[in-house]
Amino acid sequence: MSDKFESGQILEGKVTGIQPYGAFVALDDDSQGLVHISEITHGFVKDINEHLRVGDQVNVKVLHVDEDSNKISLSIRATEETPKKNVPSQKSQTIKQEDNVNPGFNTLKDKLEEWIEQSKETSK
Repeated sequence: MSDKFESGQILEGKVTGIQPYGAFVALDDDSQGLVHISEITHGFVKDINEHLRVGDQVNVKVLHVDEDSNKISLSIRATEETPKKNVPSQKSQTIKQEDNVNPGFNTLKDKLEEWIEQSKETSK
């Protein structure tokens, strides 16, 4: 198997099976590997079926080839561009700074005063 696949290779494969922990991808007629759920895409994947279907053609990167067990670890995520993080606008940064002027549980503080007043009125 080492002569066919090596770490870092990017190949095209076909999804042959889906399990809760990952997807099996056929690389050729004789070899298949596993794309662990954490390697499906960037971000959190709760259900692989929302991202892949049996029969889908996918690009995969070979992460590791275990000669002893004949297992191939694959990644779809490694073939995709990392999504850019949203940079907050100047306006949202200003709002967040204003929110931090009086940190804490202001609503609880207000409610506590209200509850104390109610308690005084009912105890009369």
